[in-house]
Amino acid sequence: METSLYVDNLQAAEAFYCHVLGLSCLQRDPARHAFFQCGQQMLLLFLAEISSSTQSDVPQHGCHGPGHLAFHVQSDQLNCWQNHLAHHGIDIEQKVQWPHGGESLYFRDPAGNSLELVSAEVWGLDTTAGKE
Repeated sequence: METSLYVDNLQAAEAFYCHVLGLSCLQRDPARHAFFQCGQQMLLLFLAEISSSTQSDVPQHGCHGPGHLAFHVQSDQLNCWQNHLAHHGIDIEQKVQWPHGGESLYFRDPAGNSLELVSAEVWGLDTTAGKE
């Protein structure tokens, strides 16, 4: 499975996703994209003007304005993440304690995309299923 976000400065975005969020960049083309492994999934960052080009080797795709992506974290790690983001000068835009359980931290990447760190309780997910 893969998720795409669109950025205006690939170098700044790559540095953010590698050094702040700790994702591994598996493939990059400085004029087009950076692809990151995120658990068993992929996060694809595209330069917005490239992904919307009619000259691309894939169909046009993208969005205008900021996108949104949520990353699952263990609820006992949210405070550590909040401190980690503060250490990197990343402002927490909003912290939400959800009425049905769970918590979210919202912040922005260098392109203005809305990122969320969310505990599994928000969606009632069983994060231990299939792990032995």
